[in-house]
Amino acid sequence: MNKVEADSSQLIGNAAVTKDTGSSFITDMKSLIKVGIVNSNLITTFAGFWLALYFTGTSFNVNWDLFLFTMFGSALVIAGGCIMNNWYDVDIDPVMSRTKKRPTVTGSISMNNALILGLSATAAGIILLSFATVTAAVIGFIGWFTYVVLYTMWSKRRYTLNTAIGSVSGAVPPLIGWAAVDPDLHLTAIVLFLIMFIWQTPHFLALAMKKNKDYKNAGIPMLPVVHGFGVTKRQIVIYIACLLPLPFYLSTLGTTFLVIATLLNVGWLALGVSGFFMKNDFKWANMIFIYSLNYLTIIFLLMVAVTIEFPLS
Repeated sequence: MNKVEADSSQLIGNAAVTKDTGSSFITDMKSLIKVGIVNSNLITTFAGFWLALYFTGTSFNVNWDLFLFTMFGSALVIAGGCIMNNWYDVDIDPVMSRTKKRPTVTGSISMNNALILGLSATAAGIILLSFATVTAAVIGFIGWFTYVVLYTMWSKRRYTLNTAIGSVSGAVPPLIGWAAVDPDLHLTAIVLFLIMFIWQTPHFLALAMKKNKDYKNAGIPMLPVVHGFGVTKRQIVIYIACLLPLPFYLSTLGTTFLVIATLLNVGWLALGVSGFFMKNDFKWANMIFIYSLNYLTIIFLLMVAVTIEFPLS
């Protein structure tokens, strides 16, 4: 190989290393901020913002700045909370298969950097939300505090009620979206909060059943670890049943929404009840988990779709 060829090979090699490093960094950041959680919560934030415009008869075009402050602010606060969760749980994450490759565990992102990123993202998010309304910023902070302090640091390793406590933080995004437009929260905003709050228990209990061994090894007192699958199944069905009346409080969204939302609830309840007759608990838990993801996406996008004809300006 002559000098030109050697130099060319070296350049190609360096480029490959740079590309791999960049790709690895992006992958690490996605894991650190839990990008799936951020995206799903932004859907509900947007739904809250959109419905607030709809019910107040407010123009979207003259509130695009509020929209940007709300979405970017919410994303940063949620990401900040997720980073803090990774930072605090670094001692138990290595024993769980779904968390053992997090960058705080592998060391690709140092603990100090994770802490700085978490606090900085949170602070920036709260500031952006305050440019929308103070109420939105306060609700955002309450959600962050509940997730990081009350759930991650206090209840997660002590009580089976950790799921319910954590559900508060996951239920505030639609309230943030609504409060950015209308600080005087409407009944509809409360119903959105309740849908999210109730939805999370069957979602996360199904995940806890799927990952029962991981949670047991990590010493996390999730309901199926402490009380078994039978009790967990009953709790899942009870929570799903509690969702049944909620679409009727949103009847002003129209018949299409009411019918589809009710069918989604009935279908989920039927799937839940089927768990008492299925022999494969893990298969059933996976079905509940997947249904819950589709449920959340469909019902909140449906809220937007049935109101999309109202004037934007």
